[in-house]
Amino acid sequence: MNDDFENDRYATSVDPSVHCTSCEAVCCRLTVVLMPEDDVPDWLVTHDDHGLATLAKGEDGWCAAVDPDTSRCTIYERRPAICRKYTMGSPSCRDERRKWYGPALPTPVKLL
Repeated sequence: MNDDFENDRYATSVDPSVHCTSCEAVCCRLTVVLMPEDDVPDWLVTHDDHGLATLAKGEDGWCAAVDPDTSRCTIYERRPAICRKYTMGSPSCRDERRKWYGPALPTPVKLL
């Protein structure tokens, strides 16, 4: 592991037990406002009622860049900066999951 990663509190706060495959891709349903420095393909850019450039969504509410067969981002290398904040298991990822799923349910105990 390189020193930059080890000294980055954000990077080291990623929970390795969190996986996109066990999530309903909450982050892929958020409205993504694009920044001028974002470099996404033009066909994925739409504008909201206020004129802000946003990442397009499909009729199902999912990000239009997500491949429906694999649930993977088709523009991963060019994804917007805000999407990069939602690294799998990162604090932002876990926060959105908590908002979506609510507080964790206690593990049921089986009484004998």
